[in-house]
Order: sequence, then C-alpha cells, then structure tokens
Amino acid sequence: MTTNLGAHDHILILDFGSQVTQLIARRVRESGVYSEIWPYQAATPEKLAAYQPRGVILSGGPCSVTDEGAPLAPEAVYTLGVPVLGICYGQQAMCTQLGGTVEGSDRREFGRADVTVDAVDPLFDGVAAPGDSLQVWMSHGDHVTRLPDGFEVVGTSPGAPFAAVADTERRFYGVQFHPEVVHTPRGADLLRNFTHRICGCSGDWTMAAFREESTRALRAQVGDGRVVLGLSGGVDSTVAAVLLHEAIGPQLTCIFVDTGMMRAGEADEVVGLFRGHFNIPLIHVDAGERFLAALAGVDDPEVKRKRIGALFIDVFEEEANKIGAVKFLGQGTLYPDVIESVSVIGGPSVTIKSHHNVGGLPDRMNLALVEPLRELFKDEVRALGRELGLPDAAVGRHPFPGPGLAIRVPGEVTPDKLEILRKADTIYLEEIRTAGLYDEIWQAFAVLLPVRTVGVMGDYRSYDYVCALRAVTSTDGMTADYYPFSHEVLGRMARRIVNEVRGINRVVYDVTSKPPGTIEWE
Repeated sequence: MTTNLGAHDHILILDFGSQVTQLIARRVRESGVYSEIWPYQAATPEKLAAYQPRGVILSGGPCSVTDEGAPLAPEAVYTLGVPVLGICYGQQAMCTQLGGTVEGSDRREFGRADVTVDAVDPLFDGVAAPGDSLQVWMSHGDHVTRLPDGFEVVGTSPGAPFAAVADTERRFYGVQFHPEVVHTPRGADLLRNFTHRICGCSGDWTMAAFREESTRALRAQVGDGRVVLGLSGGVDSTVAAVLLHEAIGPQLTCIFVDTGMMRAGEADEVVGLFRGHFNIPLIHVDAGERFLAALAGVDDPEVKRKRIGALFIDVFEEEANKIGAVKFLGQGTLYPDVIESVSVIGGPSVTIKSHHNVGGLPDRMNLALVEPLRELFKDEVRALGRELGLPDAAVGRHPFPGPGLAIRVPGEVTPDKLEILRKADTIYLEEIRTAGLYDEIWQAFAVLLPVRTVGVMGDYRSYDYVCALRAVTSTDGMTADYYPFSHEVLGRMARRIVNEVRGINRVVYDVTSKPPGTIEWE
C-alpha cells in the first residue's frame, strides 16, 4: 500500500550510516514535509529522476571521506537542480566531491559547541544573525580545510573553520554540526528553513491528508478481498486496525490471541474497545492455558520467546483458517522497521527480537501483506490514532512486548508469579498516573525477580520475592535513560507494593541506561 506521495512535496535523505539519520526524517516531517530515507547507494540516476524530490539531505556517518572507498553521494544528486544539504559527514562528502579538501584534525569536537554566524544566509534566517553565537551539537574528527569553488563560509567554530558553508547560486549547503538532535536547540528551525525557504516546500504533510489518501489506497489494494490482522492491543496494531476498518469495513477481521501474559484487565479493555467502541469484527481467543503449558519448566528467555512465537503462529493460523477465503494479512509495520531491514551497506539489520506479534507467519498461509502504517514513525502513528478518534488511553499507551509478562518474570513462568506481578505492576502504574508522570515516560513496568529475601512483616519473618521497577525516557527505544523519580514517589510506590501485594517484601529501582542495559530485563 502506497499513498499518493506525488501530491506532496517530499525530501530525500541519503543515509551514510549515522545513528541519528532517522531523526532527520522525523524533524523534516514535523514541519509538515514528507521525507524518505534511502541508503546512499540506492539513489541511482533513474530512481532519483523518478522520485523527483524537492531537496536532498546527506546524513552523517561513521566513515572518513579520506579513507579509500569511502561512501559518497551519487553524482546525479548534484545535477538534479534541487537544493542539497550536507550534515557532518554529508558536508564533508559534498565538499570532497565538488573539489574541496577534508583532513583529519588535531582538534576534534564531540558534544556541545558554539558556532559563530559570519554571514547572512537563508539557512539561518530568523535563527541567528551575523555575529550571533549558536549552540550546536558536534561529533567529528575530520573537518573541511578548503572549500569548493562557489562556496562561502557562513559559520565557524573553534574546531571547524567551515562549520557552516553555502553555495547559494547552486543552493548547496553544508553544516559540520547535527541540527537534527535536540542538543542543537534551534536545529529544527534550520531544517525548516532548508525545506520551506530554500526548497520551497508547502508543508502540507498532515495526518488528516494521510488518513484520506491511505483509505483510498487501501480500498484499491484490497478490492473485495478479506483481511485478517493480529491484534495485540498495542498502539501500532490498534491504529492499523482502525484505519483498515475505516477503509474496508467488515472485510477486516481482527484476531486477538490472549496469551494469558497480559497485564491486569488489558484483555477486557481490548475486547471492549474493538467490539464496543469501534464495532470492528474481532475474534478473541483465550489461549492462556496453552501458553502456560508451553512455558512449563522453561527459564531461558530466548526459549520463552521462541515458544511463545511458535504457539502464537499456530493459534493465529487455526483461527484464520476458520474464517475462510482470506487474501490479505494486515500488519502494524512502521517506517523504522522498513529502514532497518537494509543497512547502508546493503545487508540485513541485526535481529533484536526473535518474536513479533504477527511477524514470521508461515509461507503456507499464502497471504499478501497489507501494511497501512509502513510510511509512518511511532509519533506519527499516535497522531494518526488521534485523528481517527482513538481514546487517549489507547494512543498514549506505553510499549508492551509481544511475549508480554513472560519476559518480566525471569526464570520459569507460573500462574502464581504472574498474579503477583500483575498486582505489583498495577500499583506501580497507578502511582505513576497519580503523580501525573505517565506521559513523560516512554515505558514503565515491574519485574518479579527470581530472588527471595528475608523481611519483617509485623512481628513475623517473611521470605518473599523482590520486585524491580523500571521506567525509562526515550524517543524511539533505541537508546534510553532511567526516569528520575523523586525519593518521595519511589517510597510511596514501594510501600504500597509491599503492603498490598502478598509475596513481595522488597522493592528496588533500576537506574541502568540503554546502552549498556536493555529496556526489558529479558
């Protein structure tokens, strides 16, 4: 399913392997301009001509342009007749290709830096005037030492004499810093100047437009066929289901496989939302006993994931076969999934998880894919959910892993452990909401550790489980930092859990960032 992108201005981002390339696309889209990320080598002259971008952005990257065989932009980028913005490595690649010089520097810049603006330039319009100092984020060892013909210096920093450069006649621009990261406070304004002022984009990329165009595209793709969609209750599958139902109505059937690993009351919430609020055809399969049986005696987290994934496929296939004459499988694939499927060197990305709610369904099902969200980032999915009228509780829900609570019970999973964890997790989330912190946190959950400690409950000795609390802030889940609860809030959480949950006598808080840790414990 592809929406009518030709009706919108769009910016092409060529990726040289930067860890923050996705942030460029997100910042561009936040200004109302559609953008796509391609591996740099995918931009053949034919594809570039067919795509017809209003501008091109060259990302940063880990390589040095002074290395033999260093990645460079296709020459066709510079002959398209559209503006080009090079960021960090992208600036160095552009200057090298157009006749400048890049060298290693004894004065590298990593982290916060200040750029002094030296000239009037449309990239800095309304952001900084000549003589002003602009806080930016740098991450480079090499720097440009000689500019190509036609370029002029726009800004300098102590470690980069050509921190910002421009060839206004050809509309080529380069910055040594990273405007896409939050550590460059006015970076979003710089990118907006490039997309709107320099490239002339109108900024008409909205979720209302996406909703309308997607509905038409889904109807054209599906025709009179039937679609099944695996519903997890998470934001992605929920928004995908509601959008599909708006497009094709009763041709869609959602299958909710209740693994018994959901949090307290979540299965009822999912069923109530889809059958009651949206009136979407839903098959609810209570398979909790089957999943618990499959996990009996298992304590290895990877084995847990594989068994849950394999059984999920079996149950989903059983229910899909009962419907009959199904032609399509709906999935909540997002744009980061599409980007990460191919690296800048053309290879597959590293597998992070061995289980996804629907991913990996067997080829024997012979279903064509319908992926209505594959052009969107997570924050755009939430915006689309609001546009579709989903309740805030559904749109703002924290991420929840496919294997559910099974990977929040390190060691063997039993009904008793799950019940203890559900009660603790419910109290934890209640206290977060009471403190007004839920929307500030990317993900929060409790973990029931396979550790027992001695405690004193009244006049009696206790020997019960330890509960670990985890809460992180993040933008995309790739990196994360722990949330800095006050001691007062943490103390209140711990008191309630110990007092109200039989089986727990000690509470600890996880202050590990990602990396080196992961968000989930398993």
